[in-house]
Amino acid sequence: MSSPASSPGNSTSFLEQTVSLLSSVAGYMRLPAIASTGVAAVLTSLLYFKQKALIYPSHMPANSRTDVPRPSQFNIRDYEELIIPTNDGEKLSAFYIRGRKRGANANVTVLMFHGNAGNIGHRLPIARMLINYTGCNVFMLEYRGYGISTGTPDEAGLNLDAQTALDYLRDRAETSDHKILVYGQSLGGAVSVRLVAKNQGRGDIAGLILENTFLSMRKLIPSIIPPAKYFALLCHQVWPSDSLMPSVKVPTLFLSGLQDEIVPPIHMKRLYDLSTAPVKIWKPLPGGDHNSSVLEEGYFETIADFMARVTEESPAEKL
Repeated sequence: MSSPASSPGNSTSFLEQTVSLLSSVAGYMRLPAIASTGVAAVLTSLLYFKQKALIYPSHMPANSRTDVPRPSQFNIRDYEELIIPTNDGEKLSAFYIRGRKRGANANVTVLMFHGNAGNIGHRLPIARMLINYTGCNVFMLEYRGYGISTGTPDEAGLNLDAQTALDYLRDRAETSDHKILVYGQSLGGAVSVRLVAKNQGRGDIAGLILENTFLSMRKLIPSIIPPAKYFALLCHQVWPSDSLMPSVKVPTLFLSGLQDEIVPPIHMKRLYDLSTAPVKIWKPLPGGDHNSSVLEEGYFETIADFMARVTEESPAEKL
């Protein structure tokens, strides 16, 4: 098969559509913060019992559990649709998308973890842009309880899913010798931090890319549900990236939308400060909010430069 089509105009249009779609979910995330005191009090009382529904709204946007866009809808031709089993009996959907078979970054795969709403199909325009700018391959694994993957999402399950993805790339003949960059957006950043902290010793993880992620779920609660700040310890979906960040020893890129309305940008800055990586790069995106940071000038160029630096490849030109 041939490489993915790469018209810059089409790619940007697809990306804008993705941002518009996911931004519609931001209102759901902010609803508790603007609710009346009475409603907020009810939400606070439900924090312990209903937090999984709040943290993992896999049904949003509408039809996200059944309507998963396919790579072919974005003129991506060289790809595989996969179903991968986990050790605890779930079946996870995934896309493996090939970049250029020869040239810079042909032996680099980006392992991509998305935020807490939508599905992997909604992020295909981002994958396409990554390939257009770098020529790398992209592996997108869907969390349990999202898209057409089986199961119910929770912290332990998503961490197992991430490990399943990495193990799959390590065991697959085509990618067993690839350099891997782990890339996570928002909740996916928390997934990525833990995965890298646990697996960095083998040397195949060349870098970590974080976008608009948070210190921990407990530290994020006061921003999303202010009346619940005194009850944050009730949150059992902890995602303690702040505790794990100092142990990450691979090069790390921090992409921070300074207009983020969901995760206060100070969370990303604090993660950067906590990092002890041998190479750490801070990239502020002045106009970027929680979902639109990918549209900011320099976003993909920064990733391309970072990839070139940590994999010792020359920056690839756009396809």
